[in-house]
This record gives sequence, structure tokens and C-alpha cells, in this order.
Amino acid sequence: MGTLDGDVWDVAVVGAGPAGASAARVAAEAGCRVVLLERAAIPRYKTCGGGLIGCSQAYLPAGLRVPVLDEIEAVTFGLDGAKQRTLRSEGPARCKMVFRDELDAALTRVAAEAGAVVRDRTTVAGVEDDGGVVALRTGAGDLVRARAVVGADGSASRVGRHVGVRCEQVDLALEVEVPVDRRTAARWRGRMLMEWGPLPGSFGWVFPKGDVCTAGVVAAKGQGEATRAYLRDFLDRQGLAHLTPLHDTGHLTRCRRPGSPLARHRTVVAGDAAGLCDPWSREGISFALRSGVWAGEAAVRLASADDADLERERSRYAEVVRTTLEAEMRASRRIMDVFTWRPGLVHAALTSVPPVWRRVDSYLGGATTIPALLGTPAARVALKVLDLIR
Repeated sequence: MGTLDGDVWDVAVVGAGPAGASAARVAAEAGCRVVLLERAAIPRYKTCGGGLIGCSQAYLPAGLRVPVLDEIEAVTFGLDGAKQRTLRSEGPARCKMVFRDELDAALTRVAAEAGAVVRDRTTVAGVEDDGGVVALRTGAGDLVRARAVVGADGSASRVGRHVGVRCEQVDLALEVEVPVDRRTAARWRGRMLMEWGPLPGSFGWVFPKGDVCTAGVVAAKGQGEATRAYLRDFLDRQGLAHLTPLHDTGHLTRCRRPGSPLARHRTVVAGDAAGLCDPWSREGISFALRSGVWAGEAAVRLASADDADLERERSRYAEVVRTTLEAEMRASRRIMDVFTWRPGLVHAALTSVPPVWRRVDSYLGGATTIPALLGTPAARVALKVLDLIR
């Protein structure tokens, strides 16, 4: 495969998930000489629900070839094992279910077809600003030098630490993927479950994927045993506890602190590495795809920028993230605050107030945003009332 030492790359991208593969593709399509570094062997398993909402689908490259295992037309909401109600979308299927290893591999393949050089099994062990370039030291001792770097190396990002990313919400997600028989698969086909849990801010999910169901729970970090007990109870209620998992994993989701850095010198961060994640739903793929595209565009500009222009280009990237993704996160935090305090109120609104479900359904389809949902007169009044009585 050869050494990575040598000439300076225009753009180096660290991490081949949705954010990194998108950034590499965009930079390569712009004519940059791009290297995409991934520490694992591709394809690699990733703990993730694997649901593509409408916003995510809009940011996938044209002609992407990835198997869709199911298309969601209905959502069952529950409250700690009770009060279940199934609501159906008014339009086409809103959410498409995929396996993350297949999605990430497909996105990486498109980046390679655009001209990016992909090097998997390559760990970045160090990051250093070096004059007009950024130097990445690999675990094998190679030195990768680039005029611009995109850090998309996950929630425990080394590049994110270099940039100075700080997070204010950290959650533990536990997930299994289990094979199911035809009867169980038919019961879940076209329908996903979101069940609000017993721990503050927690919920469980079941996502159907043909002859496999992805099921898991998420709760605030620091409640490991309680979260594991919650998972066991949740799987038992769904009739999945007796099945031998194909995968049984966990990971941390992190939400950035508002105002935390997004760039440094000639480096920008995207996706989980930037702490871009919905604080309530913990959905991250749409944040990764969007920020990855914008980071790729920023890297193209940074690669050709003089030192005097770096601050302008860094600020340009930060501004688009803050006015879109951080705005969505702020709105979602308002929902999360209410949900943590009174999950029953959120459940009642979703299942008993038809306009609320219609707007959430519209969001799942990509036709609106969380800030727009909370910007309606009724939502503003409701939030003010809740602020007064809390």
C-alpha cells in the first residue's frame, strides 16, 4: 500500500463515517488532492440506529448505492412500557433503515470514485500545526502533511481535542442487533418504536431491518448499571431478549457546548468530532452529512487560502454550522428539558394532539426543522407556560 510520507496533500480527512466520507468527496470533486484516513478496516461495524430521516436523504450523493432494509411509514410511541399508540405518516415513507457499515462503505466508495485516496487501518496518533500545513502523525509513524484537515473521527475525536471542542451533554447508548423470524419481521415491517424510558431523558427504540431488528436504549452517562438494566427490561418487553445478538455494543453520544470551537488554523471538525448531535433524539447522521459537506467545502477554501485569509474561512464555516445545526440543537434542548422533566407531557402531545404529530411527521420527512416546529405561536405559548410552572 505504500507510505503516506511525501508530498503535501491539499486536504486530509480523518474518519470515514458519513461526515468524513462526505467531506472527502466534496473536496475531491472540487479538484483537490485528498487522502481519507480511517483507523478501522472498511467496511467496519458502527453502533448506530441506522435511520435516514428526510434531511439525511437530501444530503446523500446522487446515485448512492446502499441497501435500504426497510422504509418507515408508522411510529409507535410508548411511555415506559405503557400507553402505546401507533401513528402513521401522511405521505411517503419518512425514514429509511440501513446498516451503518454498508452506508459508510458506500459513501467512502463514492469519495474514492471522485478521486480521494482511501487508507483504512490507519490511526492518527497526533496532530500538529506546522506553518502553512497541518501534520498528522499516524500510528505507523508516517507523517501526513496537508494544507487543510477535516476532523471527522468520531465522538472521541483526537482532532476534536486538538481544535478544542467541548461538550455539555454526554449519553450512553446500548444497542443490540438481533436476527428475527418471519413472523416477528412482519410485525415490525414499516414501523419503528420510540418508547420513553424510566431514567431522566432516556428512551428505547426498535428499528426494523428485514430479518434483523436493531434495538437499544440511551440515557445520561454515569448510570451504567441502571442503563444496562433498562436495556434488559426493554428487550424483554419487546420479545427480543431471548435472541442471540449479532452485535451487542455501546457508545457515547456527545452534544457540543454552544460556542465551542469548530476550527483551528487549517483544521475544521464535523459530525461527532464536532459534538454535532440532536440533544433529544440523539440523531446524528443528518448532522454528520450536512456538516461533512460544508467541512469539505471549507477545506477546499482553506487549502488555497493565504495565512491572512484563514480566519475568514474558519469563521465562514463556523457561521453556517451555528446558524443551522447549532440552532437545531438549541431548539432540541428545549424539548429535552421538558422531556427530562415530564416525559408524559411530550408523549401526550405527540399521541393526543394531531397537529403536533403532523409537524413531527413533516420533520421526519425533511420538510421542516426543529426550530420551525417550536416557532409556531402555539408552541411558543406552551413553552412559556411550562417555563412558568417548572
